[in-house]
Amino acid sequence: MTILEAIVLGIVQGLTEFLPVSSTAHLRIVPALLGWDDPGAAYSAVIQTGTLAAVCLALRTDIAALLKGTLTAALTGRPLATPEARLGWLIVAGTIPIVAAGFAFKDLIRGEARRLDVVLAALLAATALMAIAELACLSRARRLGSAGRDGLERVTGRDGVVMGLAQALALVPGTSRSGVTISAGMLAGLDRRTAARFSFLLSLPAVAAAALLEAWQQRDEILGSGPQAVTLAVGTITAGIVGYIAVRWLLKMLTGHTLWPFIAYRVGLAALLAGSLAAGWVTSPAI
Repeated sequence: MTILEAIVLGIVQGLTEFLPVSSTAHLRIVPALLGWDDPGAAYSAVIQTGTLAAVCLALRTDIAALLKGTLTAALTGRPLATPEARLGWLIVAGTIPIVAAGFAFKDLIRGEARRLDVVLAALLAATALMAIAELACLSRARRLGSAGRDGLERVTGRDGVVMGLAQALALVPGTSRSGVTISAGMLAGLDRRTAARFSFLLSLPAVAAAALLEAWQQRDEILGSGPQAVTLAVGTITAGIVGYIAVRWLLKMLTGHTLWPFIAYRVGLAALLAGSLAAGWVTSPAI
């Protein structure tokens, strides 16, 4: 991989990790359209540490409150005494499904799930879920005068379970972690911004664990030489800078806008991928 490829893929990762358009799909589609090699699931997981740092910085106030509240409640012997402590445990519980699925299907995730025809199917399925969530939100607003429950303190145990299960679906490239978890939160009754904030917080343990695990298990492949380490670092730093801008913009945007622009974009991306596969511009070989 060249430095140029690392920068381009870092920009793609940073822009698409938090926007509900699927970063893993873009990290498969963009190299395929440009004639580059697939960077691989390990590389994709490790450069997510850049966007992990970005979301930690963007949501530092929420994260500090969660850590302080959870630790204080645990030290007093009342682990669920505060809203922050309850939210912290919800994030732990919501992380279990993706960890279990990641270990159970790790070979599939690294191999056949990265086929472009699988990416296309996941793009379409998750887009349909996002559209259903928006329609449900519109119906709720008309009936109740509200788009949903506002504020992290309004996140319930059911929300955590539903969004945690949805997050596990994001192991399939094309799904979009933020897309399916935000949609699941909206369907559970949260408003868009609250669903997005909890979605980003929920992603932190899973992204960190996946990056560390992949970096260790695939260290010879992605860190086997000086040039490989340099391109990985360049991609990660680029993803972090772009990701910080993207997450701040998305949280502000979802305060007064819907997911429909992203739904339209995903439909267009799926059409582009389908057309490219049909025309033979890209192929979907067994991996």
